[in-house]
This record gives sequence, structure tokens and C-alpha cells, in this order.
Amino acid sequence: MQAATDDGIEDILASGDVRGVFQPIIDLDSGQVVAYEALARGPEGSQLERPDVMFAAARAAGRLAELDAVCRSAAFCGAVDLGLLAPLTVFVNVEPEVLDYAPLDDLLAIAANAPTELRVVMEITERALAARPAELLRTVERVRELGWGIALDDVGADSMSLAFMPLLRPDVVKLDLRLVQERPGPAIAEITNAVNAYAERSGARVLAEGIETDAHLRTAKALGATLGQGWLFGRPAAGPAATYPIGALALPLPTEVLGDASASPFAALPEGTLLRRSPKSLLIELSKQLEREGMRLGETAVVAATFQEAQHFTPATAARYRDLVARTGFVCALGEDLPVEPVPGVRGAALQPEDPVRGEWDLVVLAPHFSAALLARDLGDTGPDLERTFEFALTYERETVARAARALLSRVAPRPEGAVTQPSSLGVGPTGSAPAPAGPATTEELLHRALSATTSGVTIADMRRPDAPLVFVNSAFEQLSGFRLEEVLGRNCRFLQTADTDAAAVARIRDAIARGGEIRETLLNVRGPERTPWWNEIYLAPVTDEMGAVVQYIGVQNDVTARVEAERALIEERDRARSYLTRIEQFAFTDPLTGLLNRRRLEEQAEAMLLDAQLTGSALALLFVDLNGFKAVNDHLGHAAGDDLLVTIAGRLRGRLRRGDLLARLGGDEFLVILPGLDPATAVDEAAQVADGLTAAVAEPVVLGEHRATVGASIGVSTSPADGTQFAGLLHVADVRMYEVKRSSAR
Repeated sequence: MQAATDDGIEDILASGDVRGVFQPIIDLDSGQVVAYEALARGPEGSQLERPDVMFAAARAAGRLAELDAVCRSAAFCGAVDLGLLAPLTVFVNVEPEVLDYAPLDDLLAIAANAPTELRVVMEITERALAARPAELLRTVERVRELGWGIALDDVGADSMSLAFMPLLRPDVVKLDLRLVQERPGPAIAEITNAVNAYAERSGARVLAEGIETDAHLRTAKALGATLGQGWLFGRPAAGPAATYPIGALALPLPTEVLGDASASPFAALPEGTLLRRSPKSLLIELSKQLEREGMRLGETAVVAATFQEAQHFTPATAARYRDLVARTGFVCALGEDLPVEPVPGVRGAALQPEDPVRGEWDLVVLAPHFSAALLARDLGDTGPDLERTFEFALTYERETVARAARALLSRVAPRPEGAVTQPSSLGVGPTGSAPAPAGPATTEELLHRALSATTSGVTIADMRRPDAPLVFVNSAFEQLSGFRLEEVLGRNCRFLQTADTDAAAVARIRDAIARGGEIRETLLNVRGPERTPWWNEIYLAPVTDEMGAVVQYIGVQNDVTARVEAERALIEERDRARSYLTRIEQFAFTDPLTGLLNRRRLEEQAEAMLLDAQLTGSALALLFVDLNGFKAVNDHLGHAAGDDLLVTIAGRLRGRLRRGDLLARLGGDEFLVILPGLDPATAVDEAAQVADGLTAAVAEPVVLGEHRATVGASIGVSTSPADGTQFAGLLHVADVRMYEVKRSSAR
């Protein structure tokens, strides 16, 4: 079978015998066919007709780039022959493994010889994002230079695509078919929000794949898709879909080039950017804050950092970056002498001494709804390390952050392909028995005995056969699985899974196998015919042949049920403790009557806001609110009525403020408001307008049981930096001005 497949791929490459079939893409608003996706098929009726089998054979033979070029050529020639020309657009694919050297330029000749314009959109799958980010960015740049569009395929199959969307700037975002075919949930909502936010900013088109029913079509439109593809509109065919009128695919205007990839992140700052100077000690704290932002954003965030030299990537830094890897989508760290993988999961690159990034301190965080970058340049001080001076800018401007991120990711080395080297004698046959030994105590026999004797479950799956069946299991695996050897050989190991097995973990395993990489996961499995649940910690590693092709996967498995249950119990206990501590903290930092912040908590947050205002050059206002006539209500209606009045007034004040404003009760009938993020030129006027609104809100009558009470408010205002940059000073100024307002109103 393998020999026939190898011969078949050689014949295909020699003859170019690849067929192009085309699936229509429909504008969901007009009902017009506006594009076709070109798909490749091998020789009809052959073993290689299916594209997955054909590409797997080419990959195994080391001929993937050649097959990829043949398929794209077939797509272009087929589109020209069928007349799929302007106003229509043709979508073609590029394989992730050949991103950096795919012969795209050769296709220009085909396009140039078409009787009219051949419009092209190149599809890039998210499988390329994490493995080859630098190559991917270069390919996008090449495609843009050819005047073609970019489509990001399978968006939503993995959070990585959402993280990279702002960098790739696709013209078309293709939603993975599960988004329209599965029941909506939090994950789909997150993807929908991110994609629609990107489309709104960029003008990109959203295309839903897998539309097979009217229900799928309704879901696709609800998700924001304006283009659709799937069996409801037509299956891939050798000719165009004659049942639809033809229209044009409107794409965004050509995307602005993000800048020279060889430039440094600091060079991405716009001309005239205000630069500040700071010792390294402050930059460390600012960097940690941005790292915390990245962890808060989670799997849709890209975090990229520079460390000048490997010595600055300290053990403490490594510990923080392990946490980043566990909680964010993509993390890279660059510096002179840094390895390709400084800690597991962190992508790296060794900077040459002459690289301009070598003299910078950069930290970039980019996500669908957030962007921030700390960009600093070493001024060359020779004193103590923590006192070295940098000039820097802290920016949240999305275009600048994207340029900086691109400059760093363009330097990231490809992911190392970890493969376990095993002797070919481990290639056991379908019966599960080891090959016959060539003599007493051969290495082959000793290896087989060792695998059989180990207390960990060991399996070997044959990746050359359909569905990757198990061809070897040891006795420990029989005990773990609850099945005898003859019951498991020839089956895919998924029979151990249950409906409660984490689908995301299974997807990560499949993705690792598709890349030919190693993976460690903990899965919920079931044991024996009675289907008893147990937790399986499984480590999978590829075995390659002399040509580097993956031929088998070895799995090492251990029952970690006791550990998982203990960890879950610990987590539950920790959550209960956190809940208790949260309640204590609420009592410590909030006013028990109104639920507002108390003075202690307000001071802490105010200091942080003042520091941010200094770094960003913005202004801040502090409003001291004192109620007029509150004592009379207490005296005539009682303290319970006074408490009800305070709760009502607190609600009115909160309702007049922005989401990011702070409101606190200082005590008695005094409240404090902080307005951050103001324009220094208009801060006084803006604060006065807010004060007028709060005064009017307080003055409205309040119903207290059978009585109506009316109180007023005197409000004093101070602003920073005009009145100072410290909380205590601003509070004093606002307090004095409040009494001036009170005396003025009493005259």
C-alpha cells in the first residue's frame, strides 16, 4: 500500500495530474455567487484522489512543496479555463509547511495570460500561526505585493487565530464550520465578538463555512457572516454553479503595509512621540503589569518581549513566562544568546549583536480587544543594572502596537520539531507481537522486554494505516484500559474516551499529531466494558523513518486519578477560602451601608490612576461631595430614614458616572468622585459639568416611607496636574473649594 502510494505521488508530480474543483461562495445579502474556492483532487478513482491522502503521501515523500505548487497551478489554470474571472474571485490555499518558499510568483504568468483579470484571495490556515509566525508574516507580505487578498481559514478552531488576526489583517475571515453547526456557547460568543470587532475596524468580510441547512444559514447570518459556503449552495464541482447570478466580491481597500520587518519595535513609534526617561527598575514593574494584562486576556493574546541579553532572562522571569505560556495564546522572547525555546512553550530567537532590537527593552501585548506596548531604548549607561537609564513610550495605539509586534514576530525561529529517535525494530506488525529476534538477547528483544515490563502503559499506533490503529500494547496498558491485548489491537485509542472527555484536550492532541510533534495531556478515560472513569496522563511522541516522515506514535500512559481528585479537592478548598477572603476584603474596602468604596480603597486606586495619568499625559479630576440638609432628615425622620436616603443618593451618583470613574463614601454624608482620562486642556470644564449633573441628581426629592425629603449638595473640584499630583493634596484642595461653594450658597 505504501509503495503504491509513493509511486502514485511520483506519477502525479511528473505528470501534473491534479484536478481542480471549485465550490461557490455566496454573498448572503444579494444571493449572488461572488467567488469560488479552488480545491485539489488527485487522479480520479486512484488511492490518491482524496486531497488529505495525496498531501500525506507528498509529505511522507518529502515532496510537499512540489505538490503544493502543482495544486495551485491546477487551480489557476482551471479558473482561467472555466472563465472564473472578474468580477469573480478565486480562493486558493497554501500549505503551512511551504510558506516561506512557495513559488507564488510563477502564478503571475498564468494570471497575466487570462483574457481578463483573475482576482485571487490566498487562504492561510491557522495551523501555520504558532509553528511558523515569521514565515507566515513574510508570505502575507509577498501576497500583498502581488495585489492579492488574504483569507484566514478555520477561524475559531483554535484561539490562536484570534490572537494573530490583528497582525495578519486578513481581508476575509473564514469561520470554522463548527460555529454554524454546533450549539452556541461561551466559546462561540467570544469568537463572534472578536471577529466582528475586527471586521468593523478593518472592513474585512466574514465568511461562514459548512452551511448545509437553512438553520445553519440563519446561524451564519446571526454570527455576522455576509458570505457563505457549504453544501446548501453547492458542493465542489468541475464547473461553475449555474443556478446563481454573478456578482463582485467587495474587499477592503489595500491594507497598509505594517512597515519594514527588519526594523525594531522602537522604530514603530510615530514621529513626534513624547519619550520619557526612566531607570530600569520602573520598566520592570511596567513590564510585569503588561504581563498581567496578557494573562487576563487569556488564549486570544499575543505577548512578545525582548531581553537584550540571555542573562536578563532570569529564573524569576522564566517562572513568570511559564505562567504566560499556560494562559495566553502565543509568547515569544528575544535576546542575544537566547535559545529557540527559553522555557517550554516560549518561542525564542537569538539576536545578533548588530540587530537594533538588541539595544531595546520591548514588551507587546496584542489581543482582539486590547493593545499595549512598552517600547524602550537603552541609553548606554554603565552604572548598576537597575539604575541604567532608558528612554521609553507606553502606547495603547493599536497600529503602533501591531507594527511593534510584527517586528518581533518576524524574528521568531520556527518551532523545533521534537522527534523521538527509535530503532526501526520497534515497527511491530499488525498482530502486536515484536519481530522475531535475530539472535539471543538482541537489542530488539531487550527493548521489547523493557516495554513489556514497564509499569507505565505503552502503546504504539501505526500512522501509515487508516485511522492510526494500535499495533502494540504492553501488559500495563491492558491493566489500565481493562481490555485484553486482542481486544485493542487494530483499534484507534479513542475507544477509551467518553462524552465527558475534554474536547479541547483531544483537539490539542490531534493538532500535535497533525504537526508531527510531541504532546502531554491529562484525559478522562473509561476502563473496561463497565466503563469506569479514570484520569489518564498521556505523553505522545512521534517515531520517524530515515526520511524524517512520521510512521508511528508511541504513547506512555499513567493512571493519575488520585492526583487529579486531590488537586480538584484542593482547588475547591482554595475557592472556598478565596470566597471567604473576598467577603473579608469587601468588608475591609467597601462601605457596608452603600456598597461603595471606602476611603482606604479609594486612596489605593487613586494613586494608581495618578501614576497612569503621569505616564499617559492625561488629566484627572477629584470631586468632594457634601450633602446639605442631611442632618435635618436624621433629626426629624430618624437614622433608619437617613440610611435609606444615603443609599438612594449613592445610587443616583453612581448612575451619573462613567464605567471607569470611581465613587466612594468618605463617611457621614460625604462622598468622593474621581474622573480619570481627561484632556488636560478641558479637564476643569468637564469636571464642572459632571459636578452640575451630580448636584441636580442629589436635589431630586427622595421618598422615605410616608415622607418626602429634599437635600442638596455642595461640590468642590480639584484637577491633576493643575492642582497637584498627590492624592492628599488634591483632596485638601477639593475640600477647601467645597466649603467655598457651601458658604456661597448659604448667603
